[in-house]
Amino acid sequence: MPIAIVATYSFEVYTLDPGPHGFTLAAWRAFLHSPIYLSLFWKSVKLSLLVSVVVVLLAYPLAYYLALSGTKRKYVLLLILIAPFLTSYLLRVLAWKVILGNEGVINSFVEWVGLRSPDHPISQLLYSRFAVMLVLAYVWLPFVALPIFVSLESVDQSLLEAASDLGASRWRAFRNVTLPLSLPGVIAGFLFVFIPTLGEFVTPSLVGGASGYMYGNQIVDLFQTGFPDWTTGSVLSLFLLGVVAVMTGVFARFLQVRQVTA
Repeated sequence: MPIAIVATYSFEVYTLDPGPHGFTLAAWRAFLHSPIYLSLFWKSVKLSLLVSVVVVLLAYPLAYYLALSGTKRKYVLLLILIAPFLTSYLLRVLAWKVILGNEGVINSFVEWVGLRSPDHPISQLLYSRFAVMLVLAYVWLPFVALPIFVSLESVDQSLLEAASDLGASRWRAFRNVTLPLSLPGVIAGFLFVFIPTLGEFVTPSLVGGASGYMYGNQIVDLFQTGFPDWTTGSVLSLFLLGVVAVMTGVFARFLQVRQVTA
């Protein structure tokens, strides 16, 4: 029902403007011919892809160690991994704002060791695309590690033993046995990061500044500014929803994400 209401606003069946109105595609045509909105969308896509790939590359070795190292403390380590979820998302992002600020932990340390003067802090740490990527990677890392951990833990160890008996090296066994069997968890983890990051607006608002402005921020501004444009905001929202739905369908069809077991 909420999506249907948003759709009616995108086709101007309902509008905030007084006067007669009816079904029209004018807002959609304006959006598809707008270089501003589309360029902002592709900027968000590239940033989301980069964050997702980096997080997967960081999470896989971590999940591999927890699942296959044989350590008796793996569930304790797993609990430590997900411990940040016990605190507020907003609090964690604000903590990074303190760390990256001009008078934060990093700049204070750099000044203490004499690499920078107090009058010339490293200003690029905060209110930049780097800050957005860093904080998002930190936030989503446990989300990616968990499905990969589940996939790796379900790998039949006898397959690895058979590969070793047949003369395969550890790298070849990983490449031909472990990695293909864990691929559903990798794809699921990738989607867990990419989909919410594509529409993210809280983190860019707090640590991104002008250079970290994303597609989700534009949608929020269109709905909540002093002169709201719900019609255009609805178009942007439905376009994002459609892209995410298509991508999820493609991944589910060709990479069998639904085979991941929880």
